[in-house]
Amino acid sequence: MKKFLIVLMALAVLATGAFAKAKQDSSLIKVGIVNNPPSESGYRAANVKDMEEVFSKANGYSANAFYSLKNDEQLNAASQFITDGVDYLLISAAATDGWDGVLSRAKAAGIKVFLFDRMINVSEDLYECAVVSDMADEGKTAVNWLKAQKLPVYNVIHIQGAMGSDAQIGRTGALDKEFAAGTMKKVVQQTATWDEAEAKKIVESVINSGAKFNVIYAENDGMAKGAVAALDEAGITHGVKGDVVVMGFDCNKWALRELKAGNWNYDGQCSPFQAALIDGYIKGGKVPGKKVINAEKGFDAKTITDADINKYGLGD
Repeated sequence: MKKFLIVLMALAVLATGAFAKAKQDSSLIKVGIVNNPPSESGYRAANVKDMEEVFSKANGYSANAFYSLKNDEQLNAASQFITDGVDYLLISAAATDGWDGVLSRAKAAGIKVFLFDRMINVSEDLYECAVVSDMADEGKTAVNWLKAQKLPVYNVIHIQGAMGSDAQIGRTGALDKEFAAGTMKKVVQQTATWDEAEAKKIVESVINSGAKFNVIYAENDGMAKGAVAALDEAGITHGVKGDVVVMGFDCNKWALRELKAGNWNYDGQCSPFQAALIDGYIKGGKVPGKKVINAEKGFDAKTITDADINKYGLGD
């Protein structure tokens, strides 16, 4: 009998502990994060790290994240988060379309949605706020810089990111206008889906075809790096004193160092840090509007400084 009572008491203690833990966990804000994988780029690795640090248990959150470059997989994950009953859904979409149904379900369930990094094509009443970069402005800034170089001709290899993503659409838009106007020639326009190796293959193919080019416009740093590797293997000079202008986006520190060394010509900034703003809005801060834009700039190899690299560069 004594042993039986001891067992009962032990079970009671365990149950009390489990209840206390459940009670403690229930006080946490439940968040589902749908994002692109950190392997996508240095930008994304910094973005994922920022989200993990801010939406942590220590900061009052119970957060789960799902990563994919495929929009249908992201949609399924978002639907599962809704079924799980999260309080907030945070989304950086792989593609801009297809989100109406999922976000309508979230709204009907009382789940508040914040977009980060990328816009999507849905009614504004389906999300609280989008904390994003102005991708179209990034493209416009880059193309304006390119036009200011006053090259005798513009024969452009255009390496695109994941098709249909907000970043790809924005960074492509300004260049497409130049192609349409005939001020620049499109040697090739092809997606490498943010991948360095695929970008290298695209440039190798152009080199092997014998087509003339003097500009590589790559929509992220990793793809610019792959393009440069192809140039180096073919003995084609590039950068400030070379035959080919090299342009990238994201401002990884290693990429900005390539810029300062004169190996690249231009890098467009894209800030990966949206988590702190969203955290503030969730915890009662005033949401200033449906879209909050991160201020960004572009960097020129001829003017970039070590201070710029230390202040704006991502990663090590």
